[in-house]
Amino acid sequence: MNEYVFFLDLVDDQELIAQYESWHQGVWPEVEAQILSNGISSCKIYRALNRLVLIIHAEEEMDWEQKAKHDANHQKTIEWEELMWNYQRPIPGSLPGSKWQLGELIYQLK
Repeated sequence: MNEYVFFLDLVDDQELIAQYESWHQGVWPEVEAQILSNGISSCKIYRALNRLVLIIHAEEEMDWEQKAKHDANHQKTIEWEELMWNYQRPIPGSLPGSKWQLGELIYQLK
């Protein structure tokens, strides 16, 4: 099982954060189906203040460029991502236009 951890910030506004969480109580079924069709077996988002952590599990090693191409041809995923950008902000130091930033594992208890 491969694990990937990503980081992203939300707009630091409690009303917008509440709206963002509300959207995630009913993620569109087409978007969830698209996630699964990319080989992802588990996907969780945690929040601390306005910082998000996304944890993804996949049976196979993920090809993120291929996933991006696949998603770019899926209308409901495009609509969802455009909607979510109303609430999200890249973490400091991110490249312009980038979104979720892949974390680097620096410690693991043995």
